Amino acid sequence: MSHPLDAIPPHGGHLINRVCPPSQREEFLDKAGHLPRVQLDDRAFSDLVMIAIGGFSPLTGFMEQADYDRVVNEMHLINGLPWSIPITLSVTEEVAAPLKEGGLIRLDDFTGRFVGVLELTQKYQYDKLHEALHVYRTNEEQHPGVQVVYNQGAVNLAGSVWLLQRDSDPRFPSYQIDPAESRVLFKDKGWKTIVGFQTRNPIHRAHEYIIKCALETVDGLFLHPLVGATKEDDIPADVRMRCYEIILEHYFPKDRVILAINPAAMRYAGPREAIFHALVRKNYGCTHFIVGRDHAGVGDYYGTYDAQYIFDEFDSAALGITPMKFEHAFYCLRTQQMATTKTSPSSREERVHLSGTKVREMLRRGELPPPQFSRPEVAAELASAMQIKELSYDI
Repeated sequence: MSHPLDAIPPHGGHLINRVCPPSQREEFLDKAGHLPRVQLDDRAFSDLVMIAIGGFSPLTGFMEQADYDRVVNEMHLINGLPWSIPITLSVTEEVAAPLKEGGLIRLDDFTGRFVGVLELTQKYQYDKLHEALHVYRTNEEQHPGVQVVYNQGAVNLAGSVWLLQRDSDPRFPSYQIDPAESRVLFKDKGWKTIVGFQTRNPIHRAHEYIIKCALETVDGLFLHPLVGATKEDDIPADVRMRCYEIILEHYFPKDRVILAINPAAMRYAGPREAIFHALVRKNYGCTHFIVGRDHAGVGDYYGTYDAQYIFDEFDSAALGITPMKFEHAFYCLRTQQMATTKTSPSSREERVHLSGTKVREMLRRGELPPPQFSRPEVAAELASAMQIKELSYDI
């Protein structure tokens, strides 16, 4: 009998697993003191984890130059598969100089803990400006993704990786569901169609509206907030997770939603990251992916619906996951419900739009945004966190 998800195989057809089996882990630990070391920053560590658990299938490690060049220039791997974001491990020339191709490199996290091994196959230099202009569509250092590229080392280290062990995230252990597990959960629930929703912000009414529109047409929702590295002014993951729990408890059917964390880091690459996010959710077993207004955008670097248009540049069969494109939603005072320009007859003055700046100001004063913008329970949680931590949130 066929598996319900045979129609949505992982990207490349095989779910990658680069988590060390116990015997190999012991072998690496025995060699630990003799291996050259490279320390990973937050994003590189997230990438290591995502590669190891299969979230970045078909990648088995950090990209060699041929894949890097084709991804940057053409948004495909050298094997022809769509891929829109370069996954690289960059170090300084001083760090790279003594490292030997063909050797093993010990990978430490930002605390100095031994977390993985790189089988070094290649060292190569790359053009930071070229990467910025192609991946982020700008060379401005103010862009958070470009800033990371400019600040990282001039040499990329490439090769397959091993994660020593898959540790539980101490912040959200019950929501750590890796691709192999999510696929089993979908099968156990009998879901044949699953829509993934990427978020790095609390869910407000516009998000809720488009999610529920999507949920009308599929079997289940995979709510998959990103908890890896984000901008300093983004809302902390623990606050966001409490908001997700609140809105699921009060406003969603419990048997049709799975909440799980995505350990990846944000790139803020707009259209390219929308493709990337869709492929990651394909690896988790999703058949559909929501793409809304300014997906993965930042500032005014991308057009409102550029992240939707980019899907038209790819062969849908090669992508293997269906984008669900939604207009910007708002509360319509005339119809007294959430709507978009596709469904509302209202004038601009009859639409409740609140800017992030205005909402932040209200929360800092202890005022709750109107229920047309945010569910009151979620707004109360945000207001409490805002006042306690005195944080500047990007909503």
